[in-house]
Amino acid sequence: MKYQRFVALGDSCTEGLDDLLPDGRYRGWADRVASVLDEPGFRYANLGVRGRRLDQMLVEQVPSAEALRPDLVAVFGGGNDVMSGASAAQIRSRADALVRTVTSFAPTVAVFTLSDVSHRMPFGWRMRPRIEALNDAVRVAAVRYGAVLVDVAADECVHDSRYFGPDRLHLSSLGHRRLAGHLLSALEVPFDPSWLTPLEGEAAPASLLDHLRWLRDQVLPVAYSRSRNKLIGRQPGDGFRPKRPTLLPLA
Repeated sequence: MKYQRFVALGDSCTEGLDDLLPDGRYRGWADRVASVLDEPGFRYANLGVRGRRLDQMLVEQVPSAEALRPDLVAVFGGGNDVMSGASAAQIRSRADALVRTVTSFAPTVAVFTLSDVSHRMPFGWRMRPRIEALNDAVRVAAVRYGAVLVDVAADECVHDSRYFGPDRLHLSSLGHRRLAGHLLSALEVPFDPSWLTPLEGEAAPASLLDHLRWLRDQVLPVAYSRSRNKLIGRQPGDGFRPKRPTLLPLA
């Protein structure tokens, strides 16, 4: 196998939120990719921490990743920059700095665009310019610094709610599997093609009651938590540690 030392960087999506294993641990796209790359001698680390922005990943995760001397790094992030209200200029600067730094020490670096989730969010149209700024910056940086681009922004499956968890933001198990398939395809690594096969049928449309429950159970608690943390000087992800801070065999 071409890759023996795989390191994943990112936020809650890299950590694997909403892709639960039977024992309650999170799996996620990076674990799924590692399962395909796994062979004797393979090692995998996951430095993802929920809530982290691109600039925080650069300071907190990148030095640890460099010390691990990886031959493959996958970087997924930017959603928290968009959600936190960072300006388009800030997002572009952060994305460029992150990709430039990681490509300076890793021979193969994969970077992702984000799908447009704004149509599922109240007032989501306000996020769309920042999502577009992030995706444009990631595309430009991939060309500029020689990274592998995993461009999922135009994936039609973003409109299928079955690929997303209860909060309509994080990926479901099916979504993590599909994202893993996109990365493996970009790396030209053979994998189960069913990972990228669209689901049969159509997702049931959300009712008014579904929307109200989502607002009550998902949106309001997050808004309250963010407001409270801001008052006491905490940031999303504070207190959480990386999922797999060192390179270890997958098992």
